[in-house]
Amino acid sequence: MRRRVLQVKNAVLHHLAVPGLTLLIGIGSALAQSGDLRAQDQSTKAPAANSAPSADAAKETQRKTDEFVEASQAINGPAGNPECVWLGRRVVVLMWRDDLDTAFRHLDLYDRFGCPGGHVQATFRCLVRFFSAIDPKVPDSLSGRVHACWINPAAQPQAAAAATPAPATSGAAAPAPAAAAPPAAAAAPTAK
Repeated sequence: MRRRVLQVKNAVLHHLAVPGLTLLIGIGSALAQSGDLRAQDQSTKAPAANSAPSADAAKETQRKTDEFVEASQAINGPAGNPECVWLGRRVVVLMWRDDLDTAFRHLDLYDRFGCPGGHVQATFRCLVRFFSAIDPKVPDSLSGRVHACWINPAAQPQAAAAATPAPATSGAAAPAPAAAAPPAAAAAPTAK
């Protein structure tokens, strides 16, 4: 008799276990798809709270667009193309931050777009010249300097520009021998 009761008990459990398991799986997947109800309530309130960040995002997007337009107007050739500007500046920033593996991967993409590799080299050289002008505590210091160097890779820091006239004065001594050369030239016709 006990055996029969155990068999009936097991049969009832098997018949209830399968529908119960499918019910639990169904409820779990329904909850996973619908998400948290509190999150849904917050998402209805979020557009009012996110209006200020969306304005900031719009300003940031406009700033980036203006930078690409400025680069295309200032640089003739493929280095002024938006894809070359975007990838090239990323390569320079990654090289500055010593992430060379990622920089080389980006450089491969840069080359595939037909962008000039020499421009990346000149921009990085310019950035290294401005080493003291880049403040790691100021977020846009590096990106602003990279953009400025991308537009004009021959830019010089102010301290170097102030130091440049000093050698020019020593170069002023060079014109004096040139001035001495014309009398020698004048002496040459008299020798004839």
